[in-house]
Amino acid sequence: QDGVVCIGAFGRGSFAEREETAKMIPPVNSLVRYNNPILVATAKSKKPDAKATKEPAAVSQTEDILNSILPPREWTEDGQLWVQYVSSTPATRLDVINLQEELDRKLQQRQARETGICPVREELYSQTFDELIRQVTINCAERGLLLLRVRDEIRMTISAYQTLYESSVAFGMRKSLQAEQGKSDMEGRILSLEGEKKDLERQIQDLKAKCEAIEKRESERRQLEEKKHAEEVQFLKRTNAQLKQQLESILAPTAAAVKK
Repeated sequence: QDGVVCIGAFGRGSFAEREETAKMIPPVNSLVRYNNPILVATAKSKKPDAKATKEPAAVSQTEDILNSILPPREWTEDGQLWVQYVSSTPATRLDVINLQEELDRKLQQRQARETGICPVREELYSQTFDELIRQVTINCAERGLLLLRVRDEIRMTISAYQTLYESSVAFGMRKSLQAEQGKSDMEGRILSLEGEKKDLERQIQDLKAKCEAIEKRESERRQLEEKKHAEEVQFLKRTNAQLKQQLESILAPTAAAVKK
């Protein structure tokens, strides 16, 4: 039977929580090949039987490496604890072809997106890569361990990009909220400044009207003063002329008497 092996880079929760949940849920179909599940009498008993002790040491070492790369899965069903180990059967060329066809079928069946971020596609390809690691490890344990390092590095990189993406989204949301808040504050400031501008324009109009009234009043006053001054000048000129005539009339008989 098959079962779920990969833990996607976009999964939530700690590894311990996912492992505890997996123990309670029977596994579903996976692209990784597993042996038949084995009933365990108690939860503490991890070995399914004595089969591994009868096989050669090389096979036991390969199985140990496989179990370290792809840990056995445990789940509880009807109060019984089941364990399922990854298969140590070598893969043939036909198995690889079937794996490719099964991958294409599941991608289409689960409607995985061809581009962009897709957890379904990421999970299926992760299972395929784990199955390839299993097949390579059986033939060459060192090559399988090297592929394990590559797989872990890829998952760590994807996780880092995911964290960076989430941080950038959160940063963008904060900046957007700050911009919206700043926009409302700026709009309120603009309205306040427009009100102050109208008040100042009204004050300017009032001051202009006052200036025009003062200029008109001062102009009229100046015209009156100039008119009054001109009248006084004319009056003084007339007075001066009259006094001159009077003086001449007084001096004329005196001058005539002196001549005689």
